[in-house]
Amino acid sequence: MLDWRGRSYFADFAWMPGYVKLLFEIKGYASHVRDMDRQKYCNELNRETFPHAMDYHVISFAYDEVEQRPDLCITLLRMVLCKYQPSQKPVSRVQLAEKEIIRLAIEQSRPLRPKDVELHFELDHKTTVLILKRMCTKGLLRPTFSGSKERIVRYALARAAIEYF
Repeated sequence: MLDWRGRSYFADFAWMPGYVKLLFEIKGYASHVRDMDRQKYCNELNRETFPHAMDYHVISFAYDEVEQRPDLCITLLRMVLCKYQPSQKPVSRVQLAEKEIIRLAIEQSRPLRPKDVELHFELDHKTTVLILKRMCTKGLLRPTFSGSKERIVRYALARAAIEYF
């Protein structure tokens, strides 16, 4: 593809299964770091940002790691690619809903109000509260109570939510 300057952009490898567009770069230390001046550094950062703006995800590996620790690179590559592969086991609608609520909480960077979930997923209040309380029971969310501690007003992500996600 052409970049923001009208120059050809070449990646080492591209994987585009349907809606996902991944570009893989293997970067050598000398050409990408050691021999850089300030302008080359700026161009390199722009070069990494441009594909992202075009809906590509760029995954970079250091040449030295590929050469000396291919097992680490394979593990990291598997971790990235598994996000785009269908699950081997059936996924329930409950699991999908929980993961989407976790994604919403991460995106908002603050504890969720039931109203946030209701609006985002177009759910009624009763269903929303039921899902959020079930997620608390599973240890995925932590309730935040009102001043009198009678009513839950927000739900914060628990540490287990990131592992579940």
